[in-house]
Amino acid sequence: MNKAAFSLDNYRFEKVNIDFSKKISNSLDIAFSPSGRYISKESVFELKFIFAAHNGEVADAFVKIECIALYKFEKNLQFEDIPTYFYRNSIAIIFPYVRAFISTVTLQANIPPIVLPTMNLSSLEVPLKESTVNI
Repeated sequence: MNKAAFSLDNYRFEKVNIDFSKKISNSLDIAFSPSGRYISKESVFELKFIFAAHNGEVADAFVKIECIALYKFEKNLQFEDIPTYFYRNSIAIIFPYVRAFISTVTLQANIPPIVLPTMNLSSLEVPLKESTVNI
């Protein structure tokens, strides 16, 4: 069996902001914002995945969580050689961790937790690819 071309090396939650003074209704809109940095010397891809819960304007999010995930490629790749499937799959791999963290941190805030369903986030592939830089 062939080894995977890349693997999740590590992840951390860089920023967590909960400000319920911005919550103006019980309706809930959510937004995801992915971006990336490829460190070609190390063959490491850093995915920044931001979740926001808001009541209409993302800028007025009452929950904002930023996750950084590091992926290591098996072979040294040039930026242009990153497989297109990587962008979609990197988000799919980290999403369960983000989803669980959102539920846990909102539950610990002693409010009804935000429980996200399993989601197909393949539509974030293009925004991630377009917002990735090579360093």
